[in-house]
Amino acid sequence: MNKMKMLTAALFLAVATSATAGGLLTNTNQSVLFLRNPSRDAAIGIDGIYTNPAGVAFMTNGFHLSLNWQCAHQTRTITSAYGPLFAMNIKNPAPISEDGLAYRTFKGTADAPVIPSIHAAYNTNRWSFQFGFAVSGGGGKCEFDNGLGSFEGVVANLAQKSGMTGYSFNSYLKGQQYYFGTTLGAAYKVLPNLSVYGGVRMLYGSAKYNGYVKDIMVAGPATGGNEMAASQLFGKLKNDAITGAEQAAAAGLADKAAELQAQALQLGAYEVVTQGINLNCKQKAFGVAPIIGVDYKIGKLNLAAKYDFKVRMRLKNDNPDPNFNVIAAAVPQLAKFADGQEVAEDSPALLTIGAQYEITPKWRVMAGYHHFFDVDTKQYTDDLIDDTDEVNIGTEYDVTDWLQVSAGLQKTMYHMEDDFMNDISFNVPSYTFGFGVGVKVAKNVRVNAAYFQTNYKTRDVTSNEGMVKNSYTRTNRVFGLGCDIDF
Repeated sequence: MNKMKMLTAALFLAVATSATAGGLLTNTNQSVLFLRNPSRDAAIGIDGIYTNPAGVAFMTNGFHLSLNWQCAHQTRTITSAYGPLFAMNIKNPAPISEDGLAYRTFKGTADAPVIPSIHAAYNTNRWSFQFGFAVSGGGGKCEFDNGLGSFEGVVANLAQKSGMTGYSFNSYLKGQQYYFGTTLGAAYKVLPNLSVYGGVRMLYGSAKYNGYVKDIMVAGPATGGNEMAASQLFGKLKNDAITGAEQAAAAGLADKAAELQAQALQLGAYEVVTQGINLNCKQKAFGVAPIIGVDYKIGKLNLAAKYDFKVRMRLKNDNPDPNFNVIAAAVPQLAKFADGQEVAEDSPALLTIGAQYEITPKWRVMAGYHHFFDVDTKQYTDDLIDDTDEVNIGTEYDVTDWLQVSAGLQKTMYHMEDDFMNDISFNVPSYTFGFGVGVKVAKNVRVNAAYFQTNYKTRDVTSNEGMVKNSYTRTNRVFGLGCDIDF
């Protein structure tokens, strides 16, 4: 039974968890102004409802509104080798490289054609009353048309260990995540150059996962070299082992009977695993946490800080497949997707610190620092978590009274060891650049346009004495349009 649980979990988790790789992410790109320049932690503007809410109090009296649309395209690419095993794939054999390993590339794409956000503030004298709405986590669909290397590695190992010389299968993975965030709060100017902010962040999470692993076939001496359904073959071999065990027991050969019974148990596990797996799970959650902030002016220098408290999120599963809970009851690792199960996916606390300096009345430079307290959250996969740090710099220039340009850079640093890297969940360091323009089309209306791109490093991880190798990287490109209106 232990082997059956282990194999079932390995195969199923390769399908189910890959779509959720990364867990609940925090989207900091919640406005087109951020896309134009990711260093907005101490900037004074309507987008400050997310980046610097205390600073919004220094905007003019009246009503301020910002409408934003973003379109994002992301990819995840993993190049994997499980020794030479991928060369055994009957339908798609991978070539053997010079190091004796067979490499295959697995690519997942995530498109989010519409990522909306709204920021609104009403300023009156010392007070600023604020509202914000954005997709603060997830934001699209991710598909792996051919599964992942970790799954094919399990199938290939299963075929090899059972004496097969070839295998084939079909798999598909798709995950969809949307975490909608709403903020409500107020800032107050304690002094002409000092403001403070208090508010709440509300998150609503909605996720959906679909996938399958089916048509698992094997070929080898036991099949006469022809392809045969793996579950059919293992079922036949299991029955043969059971018959042999009964005959050995009748003949008084207790040791031989025990050996054949153990073989039957293992073959039964192979039979169950290779019958095919389907996943259809929906998840929903809601959480609330406070936000505090401060903004302080010293001449041409503006300093700001903000702290978003951790949001406790417990995703409630809706899985209509009655057979799934039966499997999950036998395999605790699958409980994450069982119907009615609550899954921990906290949104981490975030500390931001920023500074902006006015070199001339038309030219501003800025810098900032972010720290995500990931370790303090409760997640389904706690062992994959470490804190994240970001630093950023940027500049903004008023070319004319109606044209403004800006640009910025941001570096994101993860601190994970090789042991915590896998194709189910991985993070790699990156740097991001963004640039764009703001054009006043009326006295009180500005249109913003921006391009934003994240360049990820490639990280190579080797294990099992060099027989298992994985190379991880990603891409991310975002285009945005927005409109800021003052009333």
